[in-house]
Amino acid sequence: MGEYELGGDAPGTGPGDRPTGGAVELWRLDTTREVVGGVRVDDGLLAGDGPGLLDAAERSRAARLVRDLDRRRYLAAHVGLRVLLGGYLGVPAGEVAFVREDCPGCGAPHGRPAPAGPLAGTLHFSLSHSGDAALMAFSGRPVGVDVEAVPDAEATADLVETLHPREAAELLALPEEARPPLLGRVWARKEAYLKGTGMGLAKGLRDPYMGTAGLPAPTPGWAVRDVTAPAGFAAAVAVAAAGV
Repeated sequence: MGEYELGGDAPGTGPGDRPTGGAVELWRLDTTREVVGGVRVDDGLLAGDGPGLLDAAERSRAARLVRDLDRRRYLAAHVGLRVLLGGYLGVPAGEVAFVREDCPGCGAPHGRPAPAGPLAGTLHFSLSHSGDAALMAFSGRPVGVDVEAVPDAEATADLVETLHPREAAELLALPEEARPPLLGRVWARKEAYLKGTGMGLAKGLRDPYMGTAGLPAPTPGWAVRDVTAPAGFAAAVAVAAAGV
């Protein structure tokens, strides 16, 4: 798995760099940056009186965020995603179009986001951001990524019972102060997997069992692994096996 940092300069990726098969390229981003991949974050909304880099749905979502900090984080993450997708697909970042795949649970078109047009199906991606940290994963197969701020003790106590009973038992067997980082670990694993499948959190985080140990428990049809995250965060990526 290739791991990279997206900074202020253009990443220089092109269609020939597009990951294929089960290979994953993971990009990290500090969402406090004012320039991401050669693009000013403020240009994500509007450039003068014309349209910005982001599409109408993204701009609408950004406008609904009440806190300026949350809005800037969102813009930085989505500008970064478009810059990288544009590079991999060989199109200008502002021309990347998205569709939603069918949900595996109900069949409605609110599953994984995917590139639209003739390049649909040639590249899968996933974006996650929490606080000042963003992760973007790209693969030739369905992929999910998640980064989570480690919860505090109070949130951990509230969230433990939402997990698989075996995971809850593993956490409750530990001293209270040891639980938050491991809850963050298992939460990131599960959300990465559920984003990869397209199911999301519609049915909660109870299944499948992934465990709190150093390596995730095997998940049929998927490879799930922890990845390096900034201090105070947990992160994981999940990629589908061939034929999934």
